[in-house]
Amino acid sequence: MTWRLLVLGGACLLLMGVRGQCKEQRNRRTVSFHQTQQDGDQRQVLSRPERDTTASPRPTFTACKLPLTPLEHRVLDQNTHEVILVLSTISAPLDSFFEGGSSRLYRSADYGKSFHDISHLINNTFIRKEFGLQAGPGNSQQVILTADTPVLDNTGGVIFTSTDAGVSFKSVQLPFHPAQPITFHFLNPEYLVVISIDGGLWLSLDFGAVWKKVHEGTQSFTWGSGITLFFSFSPKGTVEADRRGELFLKRTEDLGKTFTTVAHSIFSFGYVGGFLFTSVIETLGAPRVIYVSSDQGDHFNKAQLPSASTEQFYSVLDGDEDMIFMHVDNPGEESYFGTVYTSDDRGILYSKSLERHLFGGEGKSDFTNVTSMRGVYLTNILEEDGRIRTVISFNRGGEWTLLNKPQNVECGEDSRNDCNLHIHGEHSRYNGITPMLPLSDPTAVGLVIAHGSVGDSISSTRPDVYVSEDGGYKWRGSLRGPHHYSILDAGGLVVAVEAHPMDGQINTIKFSTDEGQCWKVYNFTEQPIFFAGLTSEPGTKTMNISVWGYRPEEDHQPMWVVVTIDFQSLLTRECGNQDYVQWLAHAREGGDLATEGCVLGYKETFRRLRKLSVCRNGRDYVVSRQKSPCPCTREDYLCDYGYYRHENSSECMRQLDTADHALEVCLNGEEEELRTLGYRKIPSDKCEGGFTPLRIKETVNRHCGNSSQPPTASPYSETPREKMLLIVVCVGSGIVILVAVAAAVYTVRRMGYGNRVPTYRFSVLQLRDDDCSIAADPESVASSNGTSVFPVDSDDDLIE
Repeated sequence: MTWRLLVLGGACLLLMGVRGQCKEQRNRRTVSFHQTQQDGDQRQVLSRPERDTTASPRPTFTACKLPLTPLEHRVLDQNTHEVILVLSTISAPLDSFFEGGSSRLYRSADYGKSFHDISHLINNTFIRKEFGLQAGPGNSQQVILTADTPVLDNTGGVIFTSTDAGVSFKSVQLPFHPAQPITFHFLNPEYLVVISIDGGLWLSLDFGAVWKKVHEGTQSFTWGSGITLFFSFSPKGTVEADRRGELFLKRTEDLGKTFTTVAHSIFSFGYVGGFLFTSVIETLGAPRVIYVSSDQGDHFNKAQLPSASTEQFYSVLDGDEDMIFMHVDNPGEESYFGTVYTSDDRGILYSKSLERHLFGGEGKSDFTNVTSMRGVYLTNILEEDGRIRTVISFNRGGEWTLLNKPQNVECGEDSRNDCNLHIHGEHSRYNGITPMLPLSDPTAVGLVIAHGSVGDSISSTRPDVYVSEDGGYKWRGSLRGPHHYSILDAGGLVVAVEAHPMDGQINTIKFSTDEGQCWKVYNFTEQPIFFAGLTSEPGTKTMNISVWGYRPEEDHQPMWVVVTIDFQSLLTRECGNQDYVQWLAHAREGGDLATEGCVLGYKETFRRLRKLSVCRNGRDYVVSRQKSPCPCTREDYLCDYGYYRHENSSECMRQLDTADHALEVCLNGEEEELRTLGYRKIPSDKCEGGFTPLRIKETVNRHCGNSSQPPTASPYSETPREKMLLIVVCVGSGIVILVAVAAAVYTVRRMGYGNRVPTYRFSVLQLRDDDCSIAADPESVASSNGTSVFPVDSDDDLIE
């Protein structure tokens, strides 16, 4: 596939954009996974208190470095291309200059070896900084540029569309101003949808050529199954209707021709893995609860989860058509942790999976799906003494354990008896401790690259890079200090660039052909540059990497450059059968041969590249695997609703708050009674025979509510006159006192909530203010793609 790279340039503006991202305060509890209008002034940023800066020695390891041979150096020199993009930009309007953005557009058709200024194709129009460049799903040829158009001077915005990866562009005058990025349909990129700044829901069926307003007062939307589109709206256009639970939820199954109201009086909604979630209050004054639909909103059932008060929230951490991971915040305004629950295959019954799951005041969760290994998840927990520690699950949340100490790291005297590897995630990146999140890819089987620290908990000193080749069972210290890293050639090649060098400038790149065990260093330029990003073709099959940066000129204007290194000429030999080995995933030393490698009911044996083979997988490489079923064990079962797995045990224990063995659940309007021994099979588990606990369902023909939509609170209720008189007599004498106490408690709690600050304890309490204008995210330089979660703050709710 020919690489098409679109770059938004503009030296001074790009420099301001990179620095601005580091200084910008992120004032949302979490980023919403569905599209919604932005309101940046509603929330207060919660910062961590200052820490003791006393540092203690950290564990050390020796990184393996191999010398670059003269031949290798000569080949890389011949296949390294440096391109100067632009010296300065002075053509942008002054107000747009200070807002950020870009006025230059470049295109490369040869993997970044050369670039051509194509700004004239868009009439040198100034492009928005926030969502100026968008590409269609699946690395499509379809591209949309959104112009930075002043709202007051224009009735609508302007976009530029391309169907040939930027060879040509078509200008489209919009009848509205977009409030957010235009969203592609995940299967048909001709279908576009967006919300305007005045709350209109606009739809295009011809890749932006013609737009039609299909609804007003829209708050958020998301694509469902097929061409189904869900959106929430306020029928009265009330301000903060989502905070008061006054939103309606509609769907259209024919692209805006007809609509069906599927729920009303909701706070928020989300769509994950085929499940539609709504957050509602069943009765006035009650906490919020979650209702779930698996049939596109035709029927809803109440999720069996703890309810959330105004100081708590829900967050969908991950999910697919088989199971949902849901975080429920613990009670209390300063807990900053909660409980992770896993669902059944209907998204209704939830079992406790992990307690004290860290979800800090910045609205960041470290929950990570290790995509290179089936069933593996990483996250961090907040211990009672304030330590942040990393835990890992190899069976989709069935059990969680601490990570093993890396093989080549010796622990210090103070933590020798309590020494594990701890992985830095969103919290650390948000606080400038690490530049990148853990990295894995399905094509690079078993490979995980992450920043971490070794000890009794996460350290706030500059982290090192650790690598696992078996999905997280075993780790090795790989590189000292923070780096930007990328996986190429389906894991056959790994590259890294130092994130924070002493003088702030870089001129070398490190690469490894043995999954990070040993590294070679290549000097790619004689004139060092300030690093701004590391990018490659989407996916991991490429062997080209581009390093972005700038050099200050004598007039203090930055000269922007991109250096592209082609490793294909260095690894010239295509891998053959002799270069691969059969590898059993999830195999552990000393395990039972009958169950060795069994996870979620079956074994997987992969055809995997040998460590010592120096060759290239190539673009035609396909992951090869063989599956075989396994007998069922306790590890194939989650603890059933009302049970939890006790620490360091495979036994499921009864929760104290669900003492009755007969559990009654309302499903589809009928009451279902569950009788269980505490276990239910993990969704998607394929085990056969073996351990089989008893679980009986009995449907009792008792009506238990309308299942067509979630019940909603009503300010009116019909109460018999006799009951009303009795209530007045009993309550009248104390009503004044209760009101006064409630008002006082509410005032104190809200004042406290506004100033709540997370209290974490790091093993080394040292924070450093790195120059993050140099260590920008790669996506901020060459791409506008991003990931979403669910925003569920105390007052603006739900699903992350």
